[in-house]
Amino acid sequence: MIPGGSRIVAEGLRFPEGPVAAPDGAVLLVEIERRTVTRVDADGTVEIVAERGGGPNGMAVGPDGLLYICNNGGFLFQTVGGLRRTAPGVPEGYAGGWIERLDPRTGKAERLYEACDGQRLVGPNDIVFDDEGGFYFTDFGKSWPRHRDNGGLYYAAADGTRIVEVAYPLVSPNGVGLSPDGRTVYAAETETGRLWAFDLDAPGEARRSDFPSPHGGRLVAGLSGYQRFDSLALEASGNIAVATLVTGCISVISPAGELVRQVPTGDPITTNICFGGPDLRTAWITLSGTGKLMSMPWPDPGLPLPFGSVSSH
Repeated sequence: MIPGGSRIVAEGLRFPEGPVAAPDGAVLLVEIERRTVTRVDADGTVEIVAERGGGPNGMAVGPDGLLYICNNGGFLFQTVGGLRRTAPGVPEGYAGGWIERLDPRTGKAERLYEACDGQRLVGPNDIVFDDEGGFYFTDFGKSWPRHRDNGGLYYAAADGTRIVEVAYPLVSPNGVGLSPDGRTVYAAETETGRLWAFDLDAPGEARRSDFPSPHGGRLVAGLSGYQRFDSLALEASGNIAVATLVTGCISVISPAGELVRQVPTGDPITTNICFGGPDLRTAWITLSGTGKLMSMPWPDPGLPLPFGSVSSH
């Protein structure tokens, strides 16, 4: 049962993702299919902030107060069972993904990264900043009709001067988040339904777990049955709140790997969550299959992000 007090704030969105809470109660998010950064006011008013090419996906506020966006380069979409979802393949003109910085007040954007060590980024997906002002991001890879490109986990400087590979290969890495002490970065794989942890020695430098880890990560949890992970956010407690596909919920997982609870949303393609409000006890959840933004009271406060929230006005 969907928790009491939940409400649909906006409808008619075209595959919403990447929510970022604003101090005035609004939420900025991306619409991947519409290729926009969009503002949803507290009263449900929807306003296009900026039009972007490719496929804007994950989004976070940087140390300069600007928006940093993972652009996956573009998805194909299909409707199955009345729900909008991605389809294998890429749109015409696809040439890879990138990381870009956007000023939401002016709409001006610039590309920061298109490659790492000479390897083109394939489909950057989700992003989180650390206290040092750098950011971790996942590259989901790409799903094709007959094969799949590998994904990876990366770290980059906000000024465009440094990008390093933290872990590779991952199978469709999606959500990414940092522990409250900043010493562990979490990444959720969509197709495997696994949550991985990478313990950090320094920004962008992870200690590698031994074999049989496929990429040096430490397995935190995997859920039973056919459940797929999307994006995530951290609670102040250190629990990881992961948007869970197929089941249509937010799965809250402890750092030790315990499934604390699953909070249903009513949409099998629940893709992302962020926390807002004065006490960070409001969860904003993107329901991409039905094109909605949901607001939900949350029992535990979210983890404050290093550079707070953003305003587009």
